[in-house]
Amino acid sequence: MMPIEITSQAFGQDDRIPDEYTCKGANVSPPLSIGAPPPGTKSMVIICDDPDAPSGLFTHWILYNIPPGTTKIEKGVPRKPVLSDGSRHGTNSYGKMEYSGPCCPQGTTHHYHFEVYALDTILALRAPVMRREIGKAMEGHILARGSFVGLFSR
Repeated sequence: MMPIEITSQAFGQDDRIPDEYTCKGANVSPPLSIGAPPPGTKSMVIICDDPDAPSGLFTHWILYNIPPGTTKIEKGVPRKPVLSDGSRHGTNSYGKMEYSGPCCPQGTTHHYHFEVYALDTILALRAPVMRREIGKAMEGHILARGSFVGLFSR
């Protein structure tokens, strides 16, 4: 599997996620930059998970069917199921089809993994779509993957 770069202008690898992108602030999605996907990419997926959650893996954001020419995800992605470019929100662990930022328990530091996947297909899924369904639909279609981690504590 090829690597694909994903970064944020708002914070770096293993840096603290600014409050603006968490439940302590405006709770808007951070700006992201995505490297060029490999040839044959038909769509991309972004997932933000917290593996440190007391209940196990907690998904904060799923954005799928992102057009392959997308190199930037602007700050504050609209809180709508389907975006103007055809990208779609999956259902996060809060049961919402939108970005819901870090909000870990008081006194703990959690690692938030922002991952991008380049796929050789467009996912034909019927909303609402949960993390498990996205993962299953991506199996055998991942051309490239990239990840970076931000930290948050209260």
